[in-house]
Amino acid sequence: MSRVGKKSITVPAGVKISSKDSVVLVEGPKGKLQWTLPEGITVSVEGSELSVNRADDSRKLRALHGTNRSLVNNMIIGVSQGFVKELEIIGVGFRAAVKGKVLDLSLGKSHPINQPIPDGLTITVTDNTKVKVEGIDKQMVGQFAAEVRGYYPPEPYKGKGVRYVGENVRRKEGKSVGK
Repeated sequence: MSRVGKKSITVPAGVKISSKDSVVLVEGPKGKLQWTLPEGITVSVEGSELSVNRADDSRKLRALHGTNRSLVNNMIIGVSQGFVKELEIIGVGFRAAVKGKVLDLSLGKSHPINQPIPDGLTITVTDNTKVKVEGIDKQMVGQFAAEVRGYYPPEPYKGKGVRYVGENVRRKEGKSVGK
């Protein structure tokens, strides 16, 4: 079998990878994830090296090759280290709390916002204003954080809202009184 395209990933100790047909299963200390590869993309494990291969050099397979290599790499990182997104809530009276499997947000609206926490994610709230989203699936962590941020994105005049830690919000000057 000639390999037209090949990209390899170094697998850390404690992570087991198995592939059957087109399904890749990655198991590590934090959990296990699986991904179904598209037709024309294969994986092979040789020692501590995982190779993602493509069948030919068609435009579609070249695009899928890099994408699937990144997805498998993110699975390996997720089961060995995990992913974290941190949010901060800024505003008078704005707060967050975890109540069972629900994130309860008070963001100055007429009603509290209850965001259900999906299985596989761990949400911790400190100081009522700092929300930490942790999990092994990068897409799920990012999606949940984006949904929470989407309820009240930071506004440019006072800076109130939900933002990622370290996010730079461009501030605008308010109205000025003229003659």
